[in-house]
Amino acid sequence: MAAWMRARCVMHSLYAAAVTAQVGVAQHAGPSTLPKGSAGSPAALASTGGHPLTAADLETFLDGFVPQQIGRDDIAGVVVVVVKDGNILLAKGYGYADVAAKRPVIADSTLFRPGSVSKLFTWTAVMQQVELGKLDLDHDVNEYLDFKVPPAFGRPITLRDLMTHRAGFEETVRDLIGASPDQLRPLDEYLRTHMPARIYPPGKVPAYSNYGATLAGYIVQRVSGQPFDEYIDQHIYAPLQMTHSTFRQPLPATLEPLMSKGYEFASKKPQPYELVEPAPAGSMAATGTDMAHFMIAHLTDGTCSGGRILQPATLAAMHARQAGWPDAMPGFALGFYEESRHGHRIIGHAGDTQYFHSDLHLILDANVGIFLSYNSAGRDDVSPRTTLFEAFMDRYFPSPTPPPPTLATAGADARAVAGVYVGTRRFETNFLTPLTMLSEETLVVDPTDSTLIAVDEKGVNGLPVHYREVGPLRFSAVDGQAEIAFAKDSTGRRIIYKSFPFEMDQQVDRVVYRKSFNEVLLGISLGVVALTLLGWPIGALIRRHYARPLALDRGARRLRHAAHVVCLAITAFVVGFVVLASKIGDVGGLGPAGSAELHTLQLVGVVCVIGALVVAYRGAKRTQWVWGRIWNCLLALSCLWFAWFIFNWHMLNFTLNY
Repeated sequence: MAAWMRARCVMHSLYAAAVTAQVGVAQHAGPSTLPKGSAGSPAALASTGGHPLTAADLETFLDGFVPQQIGRDDIAGVVVVVVKDGNILLAKGYGYADVAAKRPVIADSTLFRPGSVSKLFTWTAVMQQVELGKLDLDHDVNEYLDFKVPPAFGRPITLRDLMTHRAGFEETVRDLIGASPDQLRPLDEYLRTHMPARIYPPGKVPAYSNYGATLAGYIVQRVSGQPFDEYIDQHIYAPLQMTHSTFRQPLPATLEPLMSKGYEFASKKPQPYELVEPAPAGSMAATGTDMAHFMIAHLTDGTCSGGRILQPATLAAMHARQAGWPDAMPGFALGFYEESRHGHRIIGHAGDTQYFHSDLHLILDANVGIFLSYNSAGRDDVSPRTTLFEAFMDRYFPSPTPPPPTLATAGADARAVAGVYVGTRRFETNFLTPLTMLSEETLVVDPTDSTLIAVDEKGVNGLPVHYREVGPLRFSAVDGQAEIAFAKDSTGRRIIYKSFPFEMDQQVDRVVYRKSFNEVLLGISLGVVALTLLGWPIGALIRRHYARPLALDRGARRLRHAAHVVCLAITAFVVGFVVLASKIGDVGGLGPAGSAELHTLQLVGVVCVIGALVVAYRGAKRTQWVWGRIWNCLLALSCLWFAWFIFNWHMLNFTLNY
């Protein structure tokens, strides 16, 4: 499961926050709601009672906070950059870029991997082409492609859908992270061969998609007539004087010596440079000060260092909230997503590779931006970058109003929405679909105070997060800044809007799709299979000891051998699935041999299904011993259920898109 958790972290951005999942890594606690009528004027900000945001106070705060994180959580290095009013307020590195060599992190020369924060550059490039009149956000993306995205749900995908992650694509991780430059292929080839299934109508359901961002990057390449990385160099990096940034892979020779190593933990060996196949979704490497130039451009009028990347009107359109999310909850801008809290509208993006974990936040009404990047995940249940940003907000932008009281309806509403939920960013049609089931989240009611307990979500204290109702079907974390809100979709199914709007949760209303149900039956069936296999040699030894040969007719003997073959096939299938799924969390993924390995596994699955049917049909009939008949019935039922399980969860889907 550790590898699956790492894989989910890679998914939730590159990886975006929640990466995010990459399914169980550090959680990205989202923003609380922006109260209506809140102000961002200097007078309003001063009234909050926060510390003055000065370079001296900020450095004192960070010098006390970040080294403590590094030591406690086994982190190698961190870079933190804060900009204010068009200038760099502070840019500082902590810890090591190379632990063994004791090479320190230096904000203006050490490169970090911002992961899916890279997407903000892709979306900025899209808006540049919109500004030039070459792209229309509401036209069918097929107008700009040299291949076709097949029709589905009676509505085309638009660039606006891509920029708000509502194209409806299934999650995909195949060839996401590579270890060898030989595995990288041109954007068009990757997009043609890795197109995920469409599982939602366009423009309706947020479901974070690296493929969608890569599609947008290729569209920029097509309409501009320049390779994507060359376009970013010329039209974003050069105007902003971002001289130590690149999307190119592998790194240019001039930048390679400046690159920080990536670590799982500082106490472990550094890992290989991660090569991101869908490059526009997350292949960037940059220094902290270069990222400051980008933030300044977005916080001012589209300019920094004398260069312009967008006109003010285009910038305002890019930052504007899009339709489709409840007013009280964060929604998407164009590419940026809202993280508003403490009375301030904040937009930003999170980003993760396997070994780098980053956040970029723009506090628009205060003209402040902060970029954080860690070269190690850390050992805490909550992402260290989340802890740091929340502490930053509490210190410099505390909430101007006390939290609202718990509603009188809290108990009844909590009981109404408690249940099992699954995220919309998920596998649904391929062999990794069981991982969706394993990532389900359970909400239960605490009878002592009528709060909702998110059993699978850990807070800063390492305990499950408690949510109390602060508005009609809107709940706020008791200790933290996350919020959730409940509604119903067009089918009447309960849904959860989260503090991070790039996905939502949908209620699992059928028992057969719940993790608890599947885990119990899978455990029983595999237990019966294991005992059957163990009974084979043990029974033979006992019969030999007592000189009692097995008395079976030919048909019963054949059935017994068939049952053993099926049990061995089931065992091989389960072990093979665990091995293949674990490789997804490693640099290089399944590699070039992954297709053959996957097809071999699925052929074993076919043997399981056919054999299960045979055993189920014949098993209960042929034995001379009553306990043998009972066991054969149990084995037949176990084999049948296992066959249903791998069919129901699409483990025999022979597609190579996953």
